[in-house]
Amino acid sequence: MRIKGKNFDGEGGEEEEQKLVVGYALTLKKKKSFLQPEFERLACKKGILFVAIDVNLPLSDQGPFDIILHKLLGKEWGDIVEDYRQTHPEVIVIDPPYAIQHLHNRQSMLQDVVDLNLSDFHGRVGVPKQMVIMKDPLSIPDEVAKAGLKLPLVAKPLVVDGSAKSHELFLACDWSSLSELEPPLVLQEFVNHDGILFKIYIVGDAIKVVRRFSLSNVNQCQLAKVPGIFPFPRVSSAAASADDADLDPRVAELPPRPLLERLSKELRHRLGLRLFNIDMIREHGTRDIFYVIDINYFPDFLLTFKKKKYRAISCED
Repeated sequence: MRIKGKNFDGEGGEEEEQKLVVGYALTLKKKKSFLQPEFERLACKKGILFVAIDVNLPLSDQGPFDIILHKLLGKEWGDIVEDYRQTHPEVIVIDPPYAIQHLHNRQSMLQDVVDLNLSDFHGRVGVPKQMVIMKDPLSIPDEVAKAGLKLPLVAKPLVVDGSAKSHELFLACDWSSLSELEPPLVLQEFVNHDGILFKIYIVGDAIKVVRRFSLSNVNQCQLAKVPGIFPFPRVSSAAASADDADLDPRVAELPPRPLLERLSKELRHRLGLRLFNIDMIREHGTRDIFYVIDINYFPDFLLTFKKKKYRAISCED
C-alpha cells in the first residue's frame, strides 16, 4: 500500500506529497450522505484522495487504487469486485461481496451472535427469539404459537436489499393481526429496553457508540388496549439522537467497553467485514443483558457531528 510521504518527481528534484487513493463506487444516496464536503476536506488534509469509479469501464483499467470502497447491489457488480480482489491482492477492498451478502438476509445475519460466548467480558449478548415466515400469511398465527414466540412481535422483511421497503418494520400486538403481515419476513420477540437503542459503529478497530430513541416499553395491559399492527419508528437518523437527553443514568449507561471490543473483534472475524454497525438494546431491569437486533453494512453515520466540527472515525486494520 502506498503511504503518505514525499517523493521526487524525477525532473526538477521537487518533492511532492503522495496520497492514499480511495476508489469509490456508491449509490447516489450513499455518496450524498457519505462524501460530504466537510469530510472530503478533512480527508484531503490527512492525505486521502477519493476518486469516483466509473462502473461502465473495466475496473482494472482505472486507478491505481490503494483502497476500493463500494456499496452497489447486484451479482454482476459483485463478480467484478471479487475478480478485482483476486487479481489485485495489494488493494484493500472494503468489503468482500460475499461477506456483505451475508447481511442481506435477516435469517442468517444474527447467527454469528448466537454462537458467541461473551460471559467473561462484563455482560451477556444474545439475540431475541425469532422465526422466519416464507409464505401463507393466514398460517402465521398458528406457526408463531407452535414456535412459542410471545407478543408483541417485531416484523422485519427477510431480505435487506437497500430499498425503503426492506427497512419497514412493524410491531404486531395481537394474534389476529399477524395474518395481515406480508411474507417473506422475520418475526422477532420484542424486548423491553426502556426506549433506548445503542448503535455501535465499527470501522476496522475503531468503535463509536451513539444512543437513539426507540419504542417505549410495552406491557400486557397495553397490548390488550391497542390491537393491530403499527409501523416501527426509524431510529437511524440523527434527529432520533438520545445522546444529549436527560435520561436515567441506568438507562443511558453505555454497554461495557470490554464487551463491545470483544463483540466487535469476534464479528469482524466471523463476518469478514471492516465497515458495519450493530443495533443493540439492553433488557429492561438489567444492567448487563444485551440483545443484538440488527447488523447493517456501511451505515450512513460514519462521522459524529458535534459543536459544528466533524470528528472522523479512523480505520486501522
